[in-house]
Amino acid sequence: MKFVLYNIRYGTGGKMMYGGFLPYITGYLSGTSTHVKTISDFLEEENPDVVGLIEVDLGSVRHKYKNQVDSFCNSLDCFNVSGIKYGDNSNFHKFPILRKQGNAFLYKDSLQNTNFHHFDEGTKTLIIELELEEVTFFLVHLALGSKTRLKQITQLYKLIKDSPKPVIIGGDFNLMLGEVEIELFLEASGLINPNINQIPTFPSWKPSKHLDFVLHSPNIKVNDFRVPLISLSDHLPLVLDFDIVKN
Repeated sequence: MKFVLYNIRYGTGGKMMYGGFLPYITGYLSGTSTHVKTISDFLEEENPDVVGLIEVDLGSVRHKYKNQVDSFCNSLDCFNVSGIKYGDNSNFHKFPILRKQGNAFLYKDSLQNTNFHHFDEGTKTLIIELELEEVTFFLVHLALGSKTRLKQITQLYKLIKDSPKPVIIGGDFNLMLGEVEIELFLEASGLINPNINQIPTFPSWKPSKHLDFVLHSPNIKVNDFRVPLISLSDHLPLVLDFDIVKN
């Protein structure tokens, strides 16, 4: 199987920080139709079985009030599951663009089960669980604050530790110090980071920080792991080609 993880910046493109912080932030309001088509072309070329999309627009003015997930699946002929990344009581639901910001899975395999969980703390609380026949995926976007992030990682461990199937976790972990922040999590869970060279994933135009992670159970055999150098977002995508090791 092949899994692609990609923080797509709501389909607004890979804007550089030329001109300072404000132009970078306002870039999140850009139109998205062209970039979504280009990202679809990239995914079609990769031909993954499962895609985890971080920062996807589920129907705001940016994408002409259309759900980007539907646009992707119209191009890729796939199933999908998506959700708004904020908790039910979040004030972000009051703002027109922000309330449509979410994460999503695209997948080709027949669906066994899907669940939506939420972290107890943080702004971006959504955890999407996608259970397929032989493997269970989790998709997360962790907090920017280190203390909240640690609490989220602890809760994530409790969620995945009793999974009867091999597990793959994908997400934007926002680890400003890289893998050192999750050493204890990896040791306790037994999960493995296939990015053994700690290839940075952000920003796409001059990668210097290892923010995006794909972690897997020991009984998953990695055939290939790549971080393609493409600038369709401010993050780089991660590509994992793998097999399930039968007991």
